[in-house]
Amino acid sequence: MGPIAEDNVVKRRKLGPGSEPSQKTGKMPVEKYKNFQTWYQIPFDDKWTQRSWPAKKIEQAPRWCSVDLRDGNQALINPMNHDKKLRLFCHLLKLGYKEIEVGFPAASQTDFDFIRHIIENGLIPDDVYIQVLTQAREPLIKRTIEGVRGAKNVVLHIYNSTSELQRRVVFKASREEIKKLAVDGTKLLKDLALKELKGVNVRLEYSPESFTGTELDFALDVCEAVCDVWGATPDNQVILNLPSTVEMATPNIYADQIEWMCAHISKRDSVCISVHPHNDRGTGIAAAELALMAGADRVEGCLFGNGERTGNVCLVTLAINMFTQGIDPKVVYDNLDETIEISEFCTELKVPERYPWAGSLVYTAFSGSHQDAIKKGLAALGDQTWEVPYLPIDPQDIGRHYEAIIRVNSQSGKGGIAYLLETEYGIMLPKECQAEFAQVVQKITDTHGKEVTHQDIYAAFKKAYLDTVSPLSLIDYEMSKSTTEDVEVTLKAHIRVGKEDMEVVGEGNGPISAFVSGLNKKLFAPHLMHFELSDYQSTARAHCKQMQSSEGVATVRCQGINCGKKEGQAKFGVGLHRNTTTAVLYAIVSALNRISEAGDTKLFSKLV
Repeated sequence: MGPIAEDNVVKRRKLGPGSEPSQKTGKMPVEKYKNFQTWYQIPFDDKWTQRSWPAKKIEQAPRWCSVDLRDGNQALINPMNHDKKLRLFCHLLKLGYKEIEVGFPAASQTDFDFIRHIIENGLIPDDVYIQVLTQAREPLIKRTIEGVRGAKNVVLHIYNSTSELQRRVVFKASREEIKKLAVDGTKLLKDLALKELKGVNVRLEYSPESFTGTELDFALDVCEAVCDVWGATPDNQVILNLPSTVEMATPNIYADQIEWMCAHISKRDSVCISVHPHNDRGTGIAAAELALMAGADRVEGCLFGNGERTGNVCLVTLAINMFTQGIDPKVVYDNLDETIEISEFCTELKVPERYPWAGSLVYTAFSGSHQDAIKKGLAALGDQTWEVPYLPIDPQDIGRHYEAIIRVNSQSGKGGIAYLLETEYGIMLPKECQAEFAQVVQKITDTHGKEVTHQDIYAAFKKAYLDTVSPLSLIDYEMSKSTTEDVEVTLKAHIRVGKEDMEVVGEGNGPISAFVSGLNKKLFAPHLMHFELSDYQSTARAHCKQMQSSEGVATVRCQGINCGKKEGQAKFGVGLHRNTTTAVLYAIVSALNRISEAGDTKLFSKLV
């Protein structure tokens, strides 16, 4: 080892383990991976001359199939017991789902017993199809048929994996062997269904599992063979479920695969093209929507994206996405919190706070500019189309409420604070007063570093503006018609300055000017000082949750004047009272006390 190398070792030892800078000069092992499109091609031909789906749009809801009770259930840490399955099944019916995969009866006694329970107890509405899954093996198919006997409407879902990778690595089987497995299973399923399920409306669903990794010509060959064996017709459609079992590429590739299959299947009117996207790359929703544009008729998924690995596509998100585009999703999420509660109970999985449409913070704005835009948007909203900045949906349409929309933390501005004061307490402040009070709240949020509630905001408002009794307080007053020419009102007020009670008398064209005149003459003019009043506003306290009775809300701004020059910052004051005159007099006292508290003027220095 040379001297330079030895020196480096010494330096590393001095730094100690874990104390070296964390900068890395290497790279991730990208050479281990290959781009999907380097080996998977989707060529144009005489049946698919160009992709047409990018120019299309979704105009109606697909057929929905919930797979929560089977595909979703198998991915849970603690699979659902009978009672949880029943609760979720009943809720799916309430939401409006007409196709529900209820289990894998040949693989689970719990699934078998649950299916028998809902059949024997008449819990399946006449317009609902229950779907059961089975592999293409005789003992499993026979057990599946036994499980659904007595049902009115059944989808028998058979599957086998067809991808190049699984053929090569898992099954070590040829294309013909994989195709034969699907064909033989379909034949057996058809024979047993005809024999054992007489009087039952039976549909076949076939899934070439790992479709996205299956060569399209082979996927088509297997699907055509299954349809031929079953005898697919326009009145007896086969559901061809083409799953994105593992997301392997961008969602536009999946759309191309779906459109290619739609273009090449020989009897398009005899099949229902279904998709079952997973979310490995985080694009399950996009994959499903683009697949619908590409011609898919049906979507399988789970509530809130439950499922293996990163989950299945979320049925809730898809449905509400359509709803916000003016498309009837044919399912009803008008009480989304109930759906969240039931799903979280049954799956023991939480819906994250930022989850699309459903998260607890989705309709919440902390940003000041966002809050201001939302406040103005709600105020301008009429009976027309919903258009509110930052709110692509009316929260009330899914059972949420406006009070959760705007919340306040250190990132918030005056708009959000003013909105909460108005909606919760009916207090509307002028814009400049909003800005002044926002500084009060900002100090609180900066100090504590946490969100403040509307109760916290009102407590701060009350302390800053309503509970200010020092150095000046108004005890009572009386008004009379003035005897002086050109003056309408004489106001006599009993006030307290510090610990001293005194009386002030003033005249003016109204009670406000009379009170200002009396205070200036008695307290400030002897010291060559006075105060001026501006920005007077009086409103009725708006209807709100916290108000017990009707009140007036008065705001004024007062400025200290010393020897004819403005001194210190002008301050707002606020007064609340059932009598509007009393409210404005309280507001004047509030403003003067805030001037005194600021300490940047000598207005009260000679008095207290």
